[in-house]
Amino acid sequence: MLRPPRTDFWQVGIVPLALADVTPDTLAAARDRITWLPDAGRWRYLADPFGLVRGETLHVFVEAYDYRVKRATLERHALRLADLQWQGCTTVMRQPFHLSYPQVFEYGGQTWMVPETYQAGEIALYRATDDSLDHWQREGALIGGVPGADASLIEHQGRWWMFYTLVGPGARDQRELHMAHAPALTGPWTPLPSNPVRVNRNGARPAGRPFIGHDGVLTLPVQDSATGYGGATRLLRFPVLSPAQVSIEAGTERLTGDLVSSTHTAGLHTLSGCGPFTLIDVKRIDRSRGRQWLDLKRRLRRLVGI
Repeated sequence: MLRPPRTDFWQVGIVPLALADVTPDTLAAARDRITWLPDAGRWRYLADPFGLVRGETLHVFVEAYDYRVKRATLERHALRLADLQWQGCTTVMRQPFHLSYPQVFEYGGQTWMVPETYQAGEIALYRATDDSLDHWQREGALIGGVPGADASLIEHQGRWWMFYTLVGPGARDQRELHMAHAPALTGPWTPLPSNPVRVNRNGARPAGRPFIGHDGVLTLPVQDSATGYGGATRLLRFPVLSPAQVSIEAGTERLTGDLVSSTHTAGLHTLSGCGPFTLIDVKRIDRSRGRQWLDLKRRLRRLVGI
């Protein structure tokens, strides 16, 4: 008999620590103070959290994946800032292709998002069209013609920098880090001629918002998939960063799911800073046969055109 399929389920948490203060020790010490988003429901999960604070509300944007359709939408979860009481959620983006990694940020009096849209063959910029943060308009491709994933942007020393990976054969997206730079958010964006700037399965794919560490060095969370996809995160430091030269220092500390959860111990693949908070996601692995029936029903629906 065939072995039951592996099904990953992710859970999103809000850690009361600034990202620059996160280490394995501080993360484990904050374990009992983490606020978890509600369960997404059967055959669904939430992952890839990014946040914005507006007034008295923390807005957490997530990938909302559904195994029944094998595709994700993007949701916004609202929490009362004073006590992180969950207030509800809204689907803010739905496309005929997979969506994830909804990096949101404010710049120039506008609110922007660069979600992962690799199935559309581009890294694209979206803009919120009203203060609800529920309506988004595509402004254009920052980099077109590439299956870019997990693009992570930051303005640093007068230039914009983008860290991303490319989806391709042999789990390319799990072992390559690419970079691009631009004089302005809207471009023009120029990929570095030395891409990929790092090839290493234990720390290359972006895993959250870049930030400036206490030492003033630009730092990027990356996935460590040496033991499996999204098994842990690490930090990469960029002490030298210019269009002509990039130097990278890889941290040795691994941040893992077992530091914060007794049920989701199989992975931790996002570290996203939002003021005094760090947003994370952790993974558990299900090996029941329910997925086989789910996949069969999806194929039958496709055959009969439902």
